[in-house]
Amino acid sequence: MNWKIVAERVLAGHELADGEALSVLNCPDEDLLELLHSAYQVRKKYYGNDVKLNMIINTKSGFCPENCGYCAQSIDSKAPIPKYRMMDKKTIVKGAETAYRMKSGTYCIVASGRGPTNRELNQVVDAVREIKASYDLKICACLGLLKPEQAARLKDAGVDRYNHNINTSEAHHDHITTSHTYDDRVETVESAKSAGMSPCSGVIVGMKETKQDVIAMARALKAIDADSIPVNFLHAIDGTALEGTDELTPLYCLKVLCLFRLINPTKEIRIAGGREVNLRSLQPFGLYPANSIFVGDYLTTEGQESTADHLMLKDLGFNVDYVTSH
Repeated sequence: MNWKIVAERVLAGHELADGEALSVLNCPDEDLLELLHSAYQVRKKYYGNDVKLNMIINTKSGFCPENCGYCAQSIDSKAPIPKYRMMDKKTIVKGAETAYRMKSGTYCIVASGRGPTNRELNQVVDAVREIKASYDLKICACLGLLKPEQAARLKDAGVDRYNHNINTSEAHHDHITTSHTYDDRVETVESAKSAGMSPCSGVIVGMKETKQDVIAMARALKAIDADSIPVNFLHAIDGTALEGTDELTPLYCLKVLCLFRLINPTKEIRIAGGREVNLRSLQPFGLYPANSIFVGDYLTTEGQESTADHLMLKDLGFNVDYVTSH
């Protein structure tokens, strides 16, 4: 496969055929640098050398009635994680101060559960109003399944983006969770879009899916028209249904990122959870197809020190994108 020609065709509006997409995931390791360079040409067209930084605050941990097999906060999980109810407004606002100090353009307010209660939504809304009055930050909320009227309240409070991941392909969904449907997830993304929030939806790779499932995920997110696509790589946690699952290699993870860039050329491709344990020493290469990372910790797992992330970006010659309007 001539990856330079593939990139040129993608930039001209070509959509990868299934065979081409599979070739990306099956790219011989010795050709990977060519594939990365081609994916970078697409990334550079739309984002230059800019990298967007994001920071998560886990405002509510555990107590989730859902049975997602990857999640330490699931009702079926035996993982020994901290459990606490929704943080108060002061704590959420203080997290925004930390995000601003870490040069994150986006502050992600995340809560476990099927969806927010009225009380939880009120706390988030109040916190967002105060954050917007104090800091130049993009706010992304991730509170579970969302009703249209809840989406409207979040938008009115100043939430810029709503995240609800499809996580896996429609065909593989029931192997990961049965407590809600794939369509439930898509409907929440559509509710966020209808309310005027930017849609954020992504995946978790490495959950015993096929390569065809990975291609289907990338295509589904193109169909949803997600503005931001977090690509998580499974960090299997002891006590969850996927405990012990270890299917990924750093080289395959890079091929996955290239696939998502080539199928969704104009979108923010964000390297999310599992970056450190799956890409390992090859983390810097991930930013040639991707243009966004998380700094700090994730929901129930630790991330890399933010100083190490900033040094990595400096060494790569990338610029931190502070602009919150795109």
